[in-house]
Amino acid sequence: MTYPKELKEYPQLEEKTYPFRLFFNQYRDAKEEQNILFLHWHEHFEIIVMQKGRAIFHVDSKPYEAGPGDVIIVPSGGLHVGYSLSSGDIAFVSIVFHASLFKDRYQDSQHEQFVAPYLNNFYQFPVKPVEQNPACSTFYPLLETLIQEVQDKKPAFQLVVKNQLHLFFTLLSRTFPPKRMSDRHHSERHSVNRERFKPLLEYLEQHLDEKITIESAARFVNLNPYHFCKTFKKLTGRTFIEYVNLYRVNEAERLLLESDMTITEIAGKVGCDNPNYFTKLYKQYKGLTPSVARK
Repeated sequence: MTYPKELKEYPQLEEKTYPFRLFFNQYRDAKEEQNILFLHWHEHFEIIVMQKGRAIFHVDSKPYEAGPGDVIIVPSGGLHVGYSLSSGDIAFVSIVFHASLFKDRYQDSQHEQFVAPYLNNFYQFPVKPVEQNPACSTFYPLLETLIQEVQDKKPAFQLVVKNQLHLFFTLLSRTFPPKRMSDRHHSERHSVNRERFKPLLEYLEQHLDEKITIESAARFVNLNPYHFCKTFKKLTGRTFIEYVNLYRVNEAERLLLESDMTITEIAGKVGCDNPNYFTKLYKQYKGLTPSVARK
């Protein structure tokens, strides 16, 4: 998997006083359409800062392309997944933090008026701010400073990170007024879809060795197969079968690199009873056989 499993819903952040963490994601010689961020969610905000290459991130059913310097804002609880759009090196930083990082500002009336409504998910910033207001790019150096602070780890760097994030959100809240009611209804509709699919995704992770059909998956979320396939494609940018295969292959890759299990054992672990089919599937998605990958 692209992220540690504990990031699924409970990211292991920094110390409790400063609940944030940066994940530095790098993929050398990535292939076009390679999965670079597996579908997941957490009750934390995530700011993706693209550094190298081009990618597409699906956030709550909508696709957003990103190149070097672009910023993607994932709301708390948002389902998100990423794929490369180009061959070559891919690099991006994920800034993950909990709204409680700013709990000491609750008595600040300006914070409560301008920033807190976004932190509490009453309103949401645009996922890709520059698409709605190009001037937002002038705020992005704040994130670069934040990243550098974490890398340098100088005294009080946590405080600098906290202040940079708060200033970033303050400037965004000044730029984007509260959403219109029609936009809120639209957001609520997406929220219903993402909440409906979360238990299914959790089930898939825990029962990867089991075979699951489109029909049974559709029943899981109380949709007919046609609407299930249509909604799932919007949510992830992939068909259900493609998603399951990607998930299996990514988990197999992790096991190949991190465990002593045989290839046959790994095939069974990810739901492929036939080792020959597993080898064919792995090569289809990774461009090499499992045995070569392990070497």
